Amino acid sequence: MSSVIRLPGLIDVHVHLRDPGQTDKEDLLTGTQAALAGGFTTVCDMPNNLNPIMQVDRLIEKRAIAEAKTVADIGFHYGSLGDNIDTFTEAAKYSVGLKLYLNHTTGGYTLDVAHLKRIYEAWPREKVVLLHTEEDTIDLAIASLEGLNRPVHVCHMPSRYVLEKIIEAKAKGIPVTCGVTPHHLFLTAVDAKKLGVYGQMKPPLKSQEDVDFLWSHLDDIDIIESDHAPHTKQQKEEGAFGVPNLETTLPLLLKARAEGKISLEQIIDKCHTKPAQLFNLPTDDSTHVEVTMKPYVINSNDLYTKCGWSPFDGWEVPGQVTKVVLHGKIVYKDGQVVAQPGTGDVVA
Repeated sequence: MSSVIRLPGLIDVHVHLRDPGQTDKEDLLTGTQAALAGGFTTVCDMPNNLNPIMQVDRLIEKRAIAEAKTVADIGFHYGSLGDNIDTFTEAAKYSVGLKLYLNHTTGGYTLDVAHLKRIYEAWPREKVVLLHTEEDTIDLAIASLEGLNRPVHVCHMPSRYVLEKIIEAKAKGIPVTCGVTPHHLFLTAVDAKKLGVYGQMKPPLKSQEDVDFLWSHLDDIDIIESDHAPHTKQQKEEGAFGVPNLETTLPLLLKARAEGKISLEQIIDKCHTKPAQLFNLPTDDSTHVEVTMKPYVINSNDLYTKCGWSPFDGWEVPGQVTKVVLHGKIVYKDGQVVAQPGTGDVVA
């Protein structure tokens, strides 16, 4: 008989649900359905929509769409190119954090780093600044924090180089944290070549040596974040960056647990406890996830995500989410989302 593991509702602070503007890729209903299927009861959506969430009215509009569509709890990150600082105080009331892009990514909303320190100073300190920063910008990202007591989170940290810079900053007492994605833990540049366009992502996949370093320094990594970034197959063929991950993150981590790379306690810490602490997100004792420990094979055709593919298609994993209870109500059971659209809470 298969055993069942019970977990608190998992939290993913880094998803791209594409709504509004690009709902052919994903929307707030299918994205939060995918979240529940993956054991995530709270997600935080990024601002690089077709019309970027860099104005308060767009942020409020997005929250209103969520109130009608979502089946999981959701929060939103605000965005900036340095020209909307006057909106920060109001925007912070409705958002979880501020996302800045120091390197090119989907949407092309790359910040002129000359604005970085000014933005650090202006965004309310009780809310986190999140960074897309890679090897060529990490030094400036950290140096700009000098003299500021401001929490900064480095997203999808991909390599030994970037992690070593973060470890050094932490040793100096700088309040910087970091997250890592499943694709940077389970895939390498060799896999990228095999996957072709379906292995294209930002930051790009690294060497096996980088992956090994990340696993061996797991205690220096604060959270695990999916960077769920769905695109249609046609868009991937046209060169889009990003991969879907909401439904595969937990099963992959359970695979790593079976291989002795991570403990169940670490999974809970990095996918529930630390995200809640760092981003001041509410948790609920009446919310939990049940995983049946029975091997199954990831199949793209079985996913809730609208994009309908996964770089992990065909991988065997040791367990699958079979039940999710959100705020005391069953919202997912045996492969089916049973919650109605609009039942998820919008958090800030």
